[in-house]
Amino acid sequence: MVETLTPTPSSSSWWRRCWAPFIHNYHHRRWTSTITNFLSTHKTFLIALWLAFFFTLFYWQRDAATGGLLLFRRTLPTRSLPKLRPVSFNLSDFGALGDGVTVNTAAFERAVRAISRLGKKGGGQLNVPPGYWLTAPFNLTSHMTLFLDEGAVILGINDEKYWPLMPPLPSYGYGREHRGPRYGSLIHGQHLKDVVITGHNGTINGQGQTWWTKYRQKLLNHTRGPLVQIMWSRDILISNITLRDSPFWTLHPYDCKNVTIRNLTILAPIFEAPNTDGIDPDSCEDMVIEDCYISVGDDGIAIKSGWDQYGIAYRQPSVNILIRNLVIRSMVSAGVSIGSEMSGGVSNVTVENVLIWSSRRAVRIKTAPGRGGYVRNIIYRNLTFDNVRVGIVIKTDYNEHPDAAFDPKAFPILEDISYSSIHGEGVRVPVRIQGSEEIPVRNVTFWDMSVGITYKKKHIFQCAFVEGRVIGTIFPAPCENLDLYDEQGHLIKKSTSQNASDIDYDF
Repeated sequence: MVETLTPTPSSSSWWRRCWAPFIHNYHHRRWTSTITNFLSTHKTFLIALWLAFFFTLFYWQRDAATGGLLLFRRTLPTRSLPKLRPVSFNLSDFGALGDGVTVNTAAFERAVRAISRLGKKGGGQLNVPPGYWLTAPFNLTSHMTLFLDEGAVILGINDEKYWPLMPPLPSYGYGREHRGPRYGSLIHGQHLKDVVITGHNGTINGQGQTWWTKYRQKLLNHTRGPLVQIMWSRDILISNITLRDSPFWTLHPYDCKNVTIRNLTILAPIFEAPNTDGIDPDSCEDMVIEDCYISVGDDGIAIKSGWDQYGIAYRQPSVNILIRNLVIRSMVSAGVSIGSEMSGGVSNVTVENVLIWSSRRAVRIKTAPGRGGYVRNIIYRNLTFDNVRVGIVIKTDYNEHPDAAFDPKAFPILEDISYSSIHGEGVRVPVRIQGSEEIPVRNVTFWDMSVGITYKKKHIFQCAFVEGRVIGTIFPAPCENLDLYDEQGHLIKKSTSQNASDIDYDF
């Protein structure tokens, strides 16, 4: 704070000496009044000076986008989020009835057509009000927001004759469960841009019970369809809704870029709901999955990139994927999986701040001879395992193939995988890394690990054909395949048996 100053008697001689050349022609009282007036306005002058400074600062900040000076630098996300829509529609306006009985497919299609005509104007939003809106599969369009209000439920019709057949995915060459065509998804989109599926926690329900029963009874001639599948698209946001009881994989982005998935609840029975994966990024690039709760009958998340020779030929990896802040339960499979269909490659994946509870496995990488491709640059950190049978799994003999034409010598590469801040309790086998002579696991790192075990048997940290390191002290004690380093990164003991095999599947 700058206060107005008035010279005291003791300082008057200083004032006279300093200002004598300027006041010799003026009366002393007149000059004193002038100085006092100047000082009384000094605070206003300083305020104006500060305003000018901050105006200049923000001007520079603005110009930084085009190469100007940026004083307060902050890293901002580069992904573009979809814009608000200038026009909105209500599903009821297109003749739909939310009584759970009326089939509303035509109403959804009319609404989508209306929005498709608004693409150059920013698109449109389709509001689904509270009610039970039964429908067969329908397609989305670009520049569209599908908004499910609280209490809104989109119900998938459970008679397969209403579900269209589609060609096999090009990177699979096979329907996945049957040769030939596959059923499409309940909500589908191809070659789209700027699509949002969101709401006030409305629900998309695939009514998968009939599908699961027919699958188990081998009554289906084609592969079941996902609940939501977006293909060859970009700038996708899916948030704030519940997805449940999918006939097959729940949410399947295929060959998409710039995808954000957040605040989802994904549900299916933990038993007898086959292949109801939660989220399956497949040959996708630049994706964020965050703040979700997933409890399903297969993998919570399974990152994929094609199957054997078809995925190798398609050559589209899954890359740059961030998975964080999740709670997952998978009694049949794993919380977060990579593979087994990873023939196009998977790299630059981070899995952090994840709780996996009451599950068969926590985090898993699975592959096999014939897959080809690679899994590299994978980071797991800050994971919590609660009542999990096997915590960390790498499996290289997941021998399931689309047909006999695969190359058995197409060996995948597994390398540069790190696990840090891994904690939990009630785990039977904390680590099981099963490399092979043809598919060794290279450059694996463990640091800051403490997992409470339920079975105090000898082989609880299991390895085969693994090369890597342990930094500091971890619990349980690591297998002998790994080099030991102290917390400062100094080598303590180098492994002499990286090819040793110590795998015990009896527990």
